[in-house]
Amino acid sequence: MTDRTSLAGSSPADIGKYIVAIASAQDMVAFEALFREFGPRIRAYLLKLTRDSQAAEDLMQETMLAIWRKAGQFDPMRGQASAWIFTIARNIWIDAWRKQKRPAFDPDDPALVPAAEPEAPDIMDLKQSGAALHAALLTLPQEQVDLIRLSFFDEASHSTIAARTGLPIGTVKSRIRLAFGRLRTALEEFK
Repeated sequence: MTDRTSLAGSSPADIGKYIVAIASAQDMVAFEALFREFGPRIRAYLLKLTRDSQAAEDLMQETMLAIWRKAGQFDPMRGQASAWIFTIARNIWIDAWRKQKRPAFDPDDPALVPAAEPEAPDIMDLKQSGAALHAALLTLPQEQVDLIRLSFFDEASHSTIAARTGLPIGTVKSRIRLAFGRLRTALEEFK
């Protein structure tokens, strides 16, 4: 493929031969012919997608470089060369679009800033509340403590608790409600 030829009017098999020549011998003449034939077509295709002539030109150049680098991956038995070329162009456009749509990393984003350490008075309140809850739990019968532990600390659903304890689901719900009533009363006594 060392003669200066044009691909105009070439069959799909001929175009595939140019890509194979690029892959096997890094044939610049074949690449130039491919570039002359497909460069404008790829640019027009990308212009429809981007609606930006400079972006279409840049993406076309990137596509042609990808064709040069990936020519060894082309398999004429799997499809037409033009479909392979335009698939590369489409994938490059998708990658560029994704990069453009991805927000830039902002280190000052409040979602990324760790929560402030609690103040000393808040830590004391938390410890006192925890101690009061622990003392209130000691006033409950063990069966009710077990139900509260399963429901709120283990985050088990009422149906799971019923299956584990062998109790009807209605009984589980009423015993948890009763345990909360007793806990509320016990906590008010500790205040």
